[in-house]
Amino acid sequence: MSTMPGEPCWIELFTTDTDAAAAFYGRLFGWTATEPDEQYGGYRMFEREGRPVAGLMRKDASMAGPSAWSVYLATDDAAATVRKARDAGAQVVVEPMQVGELGHMAMVVDPAGAAVGAWQALSFPGTVDRAVDGAPAWFEVLSKDYETSVRFYADVFGWDVQTMSDTPDFRYTTLGRDEHARAGIMDAAAMLGERPSRWQCYLQVADTDAAVERAVGAGGSVVVPPDDTPYGRPAVLLDPEGVPFALMGPATD
Repeated sequence: MSTMPGEPCWIELFTTDTDAAAAFYGRLFGWTATEPDEQYGGYRMFEREGRPVAGLMRKDASMAGPSAWSVYLATDDAAATVRKARDAGAQVVVEPMQVGELGHMAMVVDPAGAAVGAWQALSFPGTVDRAVDGAPAWFEVLSKDYETSVRFYADVFGWDVQTMSDTPDFRYTTLGRDEHARAGIMDAAAMLGERPSRWQCYLQVADTDAAVERAVGAGGSVVVPPDDTPYGRPAVLLDPEGVPFALMGPATD
């Protein structure tokens, strides 16, 4: 499968208690967490069967922003992407920086208010194996300024934007078309209310209802219960720290 410009390539959890997060997501997906790597500021990785699935970083009192799952988009030049992002009205949260021999990263808040990372790979490409339990299955921006978001990701990350739906009830644009689509932008102004725009990643499971039951048993809570859609059976939850995350399994019909 070829890589599209701006395709999501990595996710990471920024949280105040990495040990508690490791226990929760381990019970939910069978992930294990590596030990903190002091060379990279205590960074840890979630792995499944020895393969990296997501990052895990501790948030201390000196760090701004809420605990959250973040999405990184692939770029051939993180510095150039950040220059474009700034010119397009984004706020730069983390300037481009090299992460050892792994790659270059940066973090911006897009003009609609959603935080997103840029990853220029060297030795580490990100999530390669999407077949393991809990691996990211779909990514989307829940935007309070839909048209601004569409322009931003096309201009800054080079998205091949395709309009999937443009009705008053459902406005949605994708990176790529139909079965080749890799991510989406949703007009979520009505749904979000006072909450800011954000990126959302759906983590794949074999059985959404069983995964929700495991999550609740491990201390999570349900925001949107499982429901069949034409694309699968999603659910949205909060982990024990209150960080939202989404699941996607096959439809039951």
